Amino acid sequence: MITHLHPSTIAPSPFLSPGVLVTRPERTLYISGQVGVTADGHVGDGIAEQTKIATGNLRAVLAEAGMSVEQVIKYTIYLTDPANLEGFLAAGADAAPQPGPAGTLLIVDQLADPRLLVEIEAIAAD
Repeated sequence: MITHLHPSTIAPSPFLSPGVLVTRPERTLYISGQVGVTADGHVGDGIAEQTKIATGNLRAVLAEAGMSVEQVIKYTIYLTDPANLEGFLAAGADAAPQPGPAGTLLIVDQLADPRLLVEIEAIAAD
């Protein structure tokens, strides 16, 4: 069972839950960082395309496990430029179930490939 926790003493977020309690999960899926690169090696142009590719890759891993974004309990998101936050949120909105999962957003200097602008890790449970 998955319960989203929203203590009244914590400022609300439209995207994330401060905590997600998982009681006796049947399965837990740990998803490695997904980036804006297609199977044929194309790196997306700009934050919107890279986000769409990365969330598509994330959905593919979830589907392989018989899961969907509704079962994501935690995201860790890495952006290389804080100016890309708005574009990331707009392009990735369809991968943000409501209520939102727990999450962490980090701004980093660079990802493994300097062309990459975003990387998304996730944990899902059912």
